[in-house]
Amino acid sequence: MFAGLPLTDRNLILTGYSGSNLPRIGLKAAERLKMPFVNLDVLISERLGVSGEELRDIYGERRLKAVEADLMAETVLRRQSVIRVGARTVLHADHAQRLAQTGTIFVLVTSLDAVLRRLHIQMGGRYADPNERARELGDLRQEWPVRELGGAVLLDVTRLSEAETLEHILDQYRQRAIPRA
Repeated sequence: MFAGLPLTDRNLILTGYSGSNLPRIGLKAAERLKMPFVNLDVLISERLGVSGEELRDIYGERRLKAVEADLMAETVLRRQSVIRVGARTVLHADHAQRLAQTGTIFVLVTSLDAVLRRLHIQMGGRYADPNERARELGDLRQEWPVRELGGAVLLDVTRLSEAETLEHILDQYRQRAIPRA
């Protein structure tokens, strides 16, 4: 899979469920590895001047996917970077395959109970609104298939602290990035 890419040029790609602290973990990994950090969701928001959810409401899913595809084409050209990409984006089209050609994809997942607890905490009073809760669960349902992403490193972070998660990711990345004799 990495035949044409030197070991030292590989990217570290993070994806997984919403609410798993991926942006913060990605930023810390980039700092520790002394690599640039790229958050695809932030790039989308910056390019369009609105958040992804606002974009869906304003322009619809088709326009969002077109912008994601443009940014993905730019992102896969990066080397020696920590890249954070949302599960829904990575599952669309051939994005996962293209990213996997540039480095190791780490999929951070957690138990459904842990996700529901996080949603309850994040949403506060909105969690009691059945429509809001249904929308969030619908988003999770679209992210769930990321568990079956072939060739990726699946890491269940249900019982791991952020520091433990970071160490697991860095250890696995270093094992894959160090040339073996």
